[in-house]
Amino acid sequence: MEYIRDPYLKSLAGRGYIEGCTLSDKTTKTPLCHYFGGLRYALPPQQRWRRAEKLPESYSYGSKYQPGRCSGDTGVCPQPSFLSLSFGDNWSEDCFQTNVWVPTGEPPKGGWPVLFFIHGGFLQFGTPNIFHAAELLGDAGFNAIVVTPAYRLGIFGFLSSSELETDAASVGETSGNQGMWDQRIALEWTRDNIALFGGNPSQITISGYSAGAYSVFYQLAYDVHLPADQSIVKQACIWSNSPATQPRNALATQAQFNEVLAALHIPLHISWSEKLARLRATDSQKLLAAATSVDTHQFRPWSDNVFVPSRLFESFDNGNFGRRIAARGVRILLGECRDERNLYATWFPPQNTLAGLHKRLLADYHRPAVDALMRLYYPDGRLPANCQNWDCDAFGRIYADMQVHYMQRGLIDALVRGGAEHLLYRYRVEYRLKCADKTIPPEWEVTHATDQYMWFWGNGECLEPEEKPIIQRAFIGPLTKFVHGEADINWGTSNHREIRKLSPNGSVEIWQDGLWDEAMRIWRGLREVGEPADGTGAKL
Repeated sequence: MEYIRDPYLKSLAGRGYIEGCTLSDKTTKTPLCHYFGGLRYALPPQQRWRRAEKLPESYSYGSKYQPGRCSGDTGVCPQPSFLSLSFGDNWSEDCFQTNVWVPTGEPPKGGWPVLFFIHGGFLQFGTPNIFHAAELLGDAGFNAIVVTPAYRLGIFGFLSSSELETDAASVGETSGNQGMWDQRIALEWTRDNIALFGGNPSQITISGYSAGAYSVFYQLAYDVHLPADQSIVKQACIWSNSPATQPRNALATQAQFNEVLAALHIPLHISWSEKLARLRATDSQKLLAAATSVDTHQFRPWSDNVFVPSRLFESFDNGNFGRRIAARGVRILLGECRDERNLYATWFPPQNTLAGLHKRLLADYHRPAVDALMRLYYPDGRLPANCQNWDCDAFGRIYADMQVHYMQRGLIDALVRGGAEHLLYRYRVEYRLKCADKTIPPEWEVTHATDQYMWFWGNGECLEPEEKPIIQRAFIGPLTKFVHGEADINWGTSNHREIRKLSPNGSVEIWQDGLWDEAMRIWRGLREVGEPADGTGAKL
């Protein structure tokens, strides 16, 4: 959708001035929102794989007559390509910026509520610049500020090793999980600065899609372990993802690090400082090529006992995690699309054999978990009757179950164990908007990412007139109430086994979860495995 873009000067008090723009409907000339793009939330680190630095108190974006120019996009972390998606040429490891969408008019008493949205992409690719909230604010009546930060991805955001730990310790930091810390510093920037935009820092809902939803969970888990006066997250939206297994431990991250060294022909026997010097001198494109060539090509969070507790999943089993959520009263809206598997099947698909599928899953999950999955899904080692092949169909199904369907139900079970059932709002999407056809093949049906056009009210595309009342009634109306902190959002469910479902014909139904029993079989089978000594299937 095309907009009229009029310059909009904004005073940020002690932070100086920025110039964004007011976006207006090109046809009606109606102002939709104010937009500030590429707004810096942190300074880049001194070295690759170090923590980003908070903006100093004295930091100014610009003066009234030379304001900071904030009407474009954030930087985009270097990343692998995916399907036909193109995220532009502005790749930069300095991607510590965010986009901010603000309603027009005067904010309510106390300020606009805030939706902090983390983009997805398997933690390996993606950008906030493909998400557009203008129509959500200006046409759907959302009336909240939307903040969409960029963060480091893949090898740039999730590499760790003993060498990096030694280096980080030399400057008083921990290593690994850089992408998660980027998200956190953006969230802290939002808390500390959003009032300057008319926002309410005490009413922040953290949300995310896919890997962004995975990130939301870990941000929430970190947040609820902080003292109450340091907590930021009041509510969470976990859209199409969930935690699956305890993240890798130090032995596993070291194995992955060594794979990268081998791919770049960096000797293992040289000093830790020389290894890092060579890695830091490596061009980002060359580093990215090496990262995507190794067996363990998925770079994810690790159990550092700072951001990710090493016994986090044990707290699921004993109910402690659920009790923390219940004690804080954090409401969680979470769910899925019916056909998640069709898009998931395209991400680094395996060779068309059972062994190939096994090897591919080891890039994401630890070996005992993958071995258990093979037994649970394929006890006789044969391709199931409902699958046509190993490399697309079987992989897409098991990967979607692990990323979304079954593991999310495991998380729900863990929350219920701790007494947080009353805080859960579950949904399921079986309806597809026509504008999704521009980026996602129609034959994939209601697959992963098609519902982003619902949550973002077209996401910059035009909704059909008959579609608007359907998604307003099904999700946007209740979501608006949720983000605004209203107690009753008219969700319609009464327990954790009930789901608010948007059916193919556009009707809203309360669905008795038909996947629950099988999900619990897989979830509990994985939990019986426990957390292995090596933490992953990476070569040790």
